[in-house]
Amino acid sequence: QEDSATEQMMESSSEDTSANFTQEIKKRFIEGGPSFMGIVLICLILGLAISIERIIYLNLSTTDTDKLTSEVEAALKSGGVEAAKEVCRNTKGPVASIFYQGLDRSKDGVDSAEKAVIAYGGVQMGQLENVSWISLFIALAPMLGFMGTVIGMINAFDKIEAAGDMQPSLVAGGIKIALLTTVFGLIVAIILQVFYNYIVAKIDSIVNDMEDSSITLIDILSSYKK
Repeated sequence: QEDSATEQMMESSSEDTSANFTQEIKKRFIEGGPSFMGIVLICLILGLAISIERIIYLNLSTTDTDKLTSEVEAALKSGGVEAAKEVCRNTKGPVASIFYQGLDRSKDGVDSAEKAVIAYGGVQMGQLENVSWISLFIALAPMLGFMGTVIGMINAFDKIEAAGDMQPSLVAGGIKIALLTTVFGLIVAIILQVFYNYIVAKIDSIVNDMEDSSITLIDILSSYKK
């Protein structure tokens, strides 16, 4: 019973801490002002939405290249180019698309297939590396925060000028509110930067697989033609 009571107290304390933290965030957000804080929040929401979309797209684009290469090679030996193309049609991801383009041009020779692989590989890389909007929001969020801080500081100095006296209580609230916009802007940038780095690392991994598998495909086609 004592253990049960202790667990209940710990759970209640954890819930209270979480509730207090949430309330504190809401309070600080409201204190920061709806104009700039709202824009910073929009940057966070849009940045997270694009990041999640990119992560889902990249995960769907990930292919087991070793398995695909083995299946394509086996299909070439057993059924020729058309069988290998069918394997690529039934496989998702940019690597399979590149393989299909190379196989489709293989009838014109290995050089033609290699050119098709390089050209279509560039197209696939462009689709994978579409992360410019995330970079924009990473840069925009702290800039908006700094702008809110500067405007808040200007308002604070206006109060000092109007009062004709430097009273800490007169400007402390305005300066605190001004600094809150910078804090939230930096928090948004940090969150989006973590997602951005993960996405870039995932893109690099897929691109490396694309390059390695493309070389392997050309070697397979060269052996097949001989």
